[in-house]
Amino acid sequence: MDKWIALVKANMEDAKVSQTELAKRLGMSQGGVGHWLTKRRTPRVADMNRVLAELGLGDLEVTLHIRERSAEAPAATGKYNPYFRYPVSDWKGLCEVREERGTYAAPRFEPTDYHARGAAFWLPVTGDAMTAPSGLSISAGMLILVDPAITPEPGKLVVAQWADSPQATFRQLVQESGQLYLVPLNPTYPKQLFSADCRILGVVVQATVKF
Repeated sequence: MDKWIALVKANMEDAKVSQTELAKRLGMSQGGVGHWLTKRRTPRVADMNRVLAELGLGDLEVTLHIRERSAEAPAATGKYNPYFRYPVSDWKGLCEVREERGTYAAPRFEPTDYHARGAAFWLPVTGDAMTAPSGLSISAGMLILVDPAITPEPGKLVVAQWADSPQATFRQLVQESGQLYLVPLNPTYPKQLFSADCRILGVVVQATVKF
């Protein structure tokens, strides 16, 4: 509840939306909105999502804990805001293919409490290459947050791309006998040798699924 209130207040301030204006959009009184934002009353989840939608944010999410945490991460400056917003990139096709967003498209952002070191972005997962029969599993429809500034060490989930291919691959970086491989969590898919022709676009620091 505290994080929802902080997120709403921060985005109201950024968008210069007053409580009166927000209440008007929601079809309720300013006092009702004020009760929610001061914790005098607890809104239903549906009402919380209505408020987020009016502020241009997505629905409330359940976040899987596969996130990176480090004492070296830069501290937030200025006012305290427990949430950050990163753009969602578009993918298409059966394989994860990065698509440049056209200038005509409205940018889409998703909130998270992860403070990225670099120019992080979300990607929607397609296919079942990272769907595992047990343990860690990232299924189609989930969003993954990619931080390009995180060091891609063995064991981390990464998004990689070969120089001669427009396709990007979401895999786990694994070291075997001194050699690096890009390994799917789904054992029915083959692993790929990581070579000098392949570059890491970023490390996956968070995966989110919406209900």
